[in-house]
Amino acid sequence: QVQLLESGGGWVQAGDSLRLSCAASGLTLSNYAVGWFRQAPGKEHEFVASISWVGDKSYYGASVKGRFTITRDSAENTHYLQMNDLKPEDTAVYHCTAQPYGMGSPTVSHYEHRGPGTQVTVSA
Repeated sequence: QVQLLESGGGWVQAGDSLRLSCAASGLTLSNYAVGWFRQAPGKEHEFVASISWVGDKSYYGASVKGRFTITRDSAENTHYLQMNDLKPEDTAVYHCTAQPYGMGSPTVSHYEHRGPGTQVTVSA
């Protein structure tokens, strides 16, 4: 059974940092593109970051570029999203997604698997 599980969310103040983790079971994440998306209440999913299945290309949404970094640890079958200089507008549920042999699409519907999400709340 394929499962993605996010962790690392929490309640922080503006300017703080968090690192989210996406642990996989039932699949080998190094064969998958991984994307991070976030969803605030009443809004659509917003693209945050992605990395190609090869791991040679990463992409970022305009609102997080320069502050967030996506990385992976193939040995741990885990991807990470390092989030620095957090802002109140970063408040959302963050989901990791996976697409076999994907290139890192910014479109959430292109991903085959999605985790339940982890809440990130940033206070001013």
